[in-house]
Amino acid sequence: MTSTKIQQTDERTAAHSNQPRTRKRRARTNEHEDERATEHEHEDERADHRCPECGGSLVTDSEHAETVCSQCGLVVEADGIDHGPEWRAFDASERDSKSRVGMPTTKMMHDKGLSSNIGWQDKDAYGRSLSSRQRQKMQRLRTWDERFRTRDSKERNLKQALGEIDRMASALGLPKNVRETASVIYRRALNEDLLPGRSIEGVATASLYAAARQSGVPRTMDEVTTVSRIDGMEFKRTYRYIVRELGLGVKPADPEQYLSRFESELDLTHETKRRAHDLLKTAKGTGITSGKSPVGLAAAALYAAALLEDEKLTQDEVSDVSDVSTVTIRNRYHELLTAADETDALPTTAGTDEATA
Repeated sequence: MTSTKIQQTDERTAAHSNQPRTRKRRARTNEHEDERATEHEHEDERADHRCPECGGSLVTDSEHAETVCSQCGLVVEADGIDHGPEWRAFDASERDSKSRVGMPTTKMMHDKGLSSNIGWQDKDAYGRSLSSRQRQKMQRLRTWDERFRTRDSKERNLKQALGEIDRMASALGLPKNVRETASVIYRRALNEDLLPGRSIEGVATASLYAAARQSGVPRTMDEVTTVSRIDGMEFKRTYRYIVRELGLGVKPADPEQYLSRFESELDLTHETKRRAHDLLKTAKGTGITSGKSPVGLAAAALYAAALLEDEKLTQDEVSDVSDVSTVTIRNRYHELLTAADETDALPTTAGTDEATA
């Protein structure tokens, strides 16, 4: 009985002692297999870099985008892809100025978008919500980050003004290029020291109005005053001052630039829209648009075109969309129809005209 137990114990000990040896043999076998696979990969790579005709080594000609054999001159591959930039640089400064890697700079931010910004989401990298203590810590970091982003009073001024420009542009539905232009105009006014004695909101409003005029998407002064934090008198005075001091080339607004916006709100037919554009072109050719409000001319052109095309449109509807009085519309559409030699569409009496309105 005792000898049987001893024999079983010896067998277990031998089995345990053989297990490490078996593992070592398996590990060696796996290593040999990996080495063989690596050798096969290297052989395939060498075969790819050999000439299929003579077995010579291949050379890449980056100037002509070709892969040729160094011995027989066979062109193995043509029209290779150049993964480098399309520009050339001869020093570090030129390379930095031409490189387009990273986020583009913008004039709509006081630091041109180059500083860091801590996000407002209280979540970690895995999307999990932060604890209350971590949220408090992140809020303190955001506060200090905002303070350090503005180093002096000039940057604080610029930050407030650019935020005001962005707010008003969003309310007016102006595109990004108008916001960029307005930011550049305000920066010029700030650099030339034109702000003393004038409010930040006033110069920002004038810059946005001038940028919209320059970009061909004008807004009326009444529309801009509605979204601004200053009154109309200060806005007009500041606008004239900025245009004069900066020498901005702001051309008189074209009445046709207002037509597309008014047309979309009134839902007119294509024939009426085309006729309105034709009326304004004829009026500009005769010179009757000089010295008159472009908004009033655009509104009157739409009403006159609707009369000519027998489309139902009242002066009150046009007045609500364009924010122009019915008296102005009535006077201007008479002039437009007379210039276009369409006097047959004019009412014979004032009473008829008022009934049409």
